[in-house]
Amino acid sequence: MKRFNLRTYALILNDKGEILLSDEMRFGKAFTKFPGGGLEWGEGLADGLKREIQEELGLDAEIGSLFYVNDYFQKSAFQSQDQLISFYFRINKIAFDQIPVTNHTVPLMEEGEKFRWMPVTDLSEEIFTFPIDKHVCMEFKKATL
Repeated sequence: MKRFNLRTYALILNDKGEILLSDEMRFGKAFTKFPGGGLEWGEGLADGLKREIQEELGLDAEIGSLFYVNDYFQKSAFQSQDQLISFYFRINKIAFDQIPVTNHTVPLMEEGEKFRWMPVTDLSEEIFTFPIDKHVCMEFKKATL
């Protein structure tokens, strides 16, 4: 069965000009992306992103403006019958000093998720695994610098 898979992601920029990245290992695949994930039944975009941030970072966040939504076909890397529609939001307020960042090896080798800051000036498409994140990375860099 072919279906749509709605995803919502956070663009968290700290006061040092760094953006938060998520390094993950899921289903035997290592990847780097922006924090966030899939919507659950009954959620709106902002509520789903707030839940994802709470689950992943253990923090509350104030969701800001919509930065980007893909307007082209993108097949899921995990479910070949899914078409991804991804929404990226700026985060207006979050406790930066409480974000659980670690000094870890990339790519992540064990199942799970870890976070790190990266200067926006150092962003490049090659850092990211998925096509939409690659595009958003370059758009965000242009808009921020």
